[in-house]
Amino acid sequence: MKNTKQYFGLFLGFIFMIITSFSFANTAAHSGEKHAKSHEEGPIDTPEKINAYIKHHLQDAHSFVLYTDGKTGKHVGFDLPVILLDGGLHVFSAAEFHHGEKVVASNGSFYTLHHGKIYKTNKEGHLRMHGEHPANYRPLDLSITKSVLGMLLTGLLMVIFFSALARGYKKGPIPTGLGRVLEPLVLYVRDEIARPNIGEKKYKKFMPYLLTVFFFIWILNLLGLTPLGFNVTGNIAVTLCLALFTFIIVQFSANKEYWGHIFWMPGVPVIMKIILAPIEVLGMFTKPFSLTIRLFANITAGHFVLMSLIALMITMKVAFGPVASTGMSLLLSTFIFVIELLVAFLQAFIFTMLSSLFIGMAVVEHDHH
Repeated sequence: MKNTKQYFGLFLGFIFMIITSFSFANTAAHSGEKHAKSHEEGPIDTPEKINAYIKHHLQDAHSFVLYTDGKTGKHVGFDLPVILLDGGLHVFSAAEFHHGEKVVASNGSFYTLHHGKIYKTNKEGHLRMHGEHPANYRPLDLSITKSVLGMLLTGLLMVIFFSALARGYKKGPIPTGLGRVLEPLVLYVRDEIARPNIGEKKYKKFMPYLLTVFFFIWILNLLGLTPLGFNVTGNIAVTLCLALFTFIIVQFSANKEYWGHIFWMPGVPVIMKIILAPIEVLGMFTKPFSLTIRLFANITAGHFVLMSLIALMITMKVAFGPVASTGMSLLLSTFIFVIELLVAFLQAFIFTMLSSLFIGMAVVEHDHH
């Protein structure tokens, strides 16, 4: 039974990879037709065009497009609500932008969508370009984007999963159903991450945060490997926010010994204390910086490599033929996909492990002999 579940999981992963491959191929084909008609650029069949397409795919968006039908050109997906603060509240659907082709009028103001970002313009939608970037004013964007939707979905899944786990404990000491899957992970975070790094006396205080951040990152990483196209943890704003939570918890939970070791390190000459204090203060900020970059860079790189391998069916079609190039692309993509399943867990583990380590360094009580 256990082996059957493992094989079933691998089978689902392979199906996801195939769906993603054909979604990429369909969207690329339609994008190439659209560019050929409007900009005479031809299909997306060069490394430069594919890299540009992948970068665009990894960015956040106001519309959720699952794929584009290569024959009809119809986008399959849905548009998300746009919420702007600009001299008042502006709420409308992203469908009014028509994928950046039209200007939206709202309460006497005009807005246009350019490379996933909203700018305030005139009635004609004119953008004042400063190099490659528009110089127009950008209103405060509080929209429900793809990343926000992914975080809301993850939060909802966590509420459902852990509510089921809590109900399972009410029936007896051994959870049933979904709780059997979650309990080993919860115990792993407690016994292998929190207890060794924070200590037996104080680890319980920080368990809610550590469990939340572990499952939040892990589920988001898994959603990013599905055809839904989420890339939330590949957004540096999200990883920075998570790192700031760890930073704030560390600073507000730190004891006097922690601050003493930073500003007036005991056991060293006074002149060395003066030299080491600025270095220790700098170290306070390099820790959240490392958390931010590590998670962002690893997830983004994984998505980029995975989509690049899928794109081999396009770039290698001339040299090896459509069947051989597609087979090679699917084989390599499936291999990387399995590796990314491990990376999804590993990055959640590393972020939680380092967070607990930083917290433990701040709350530990040293024995003085």
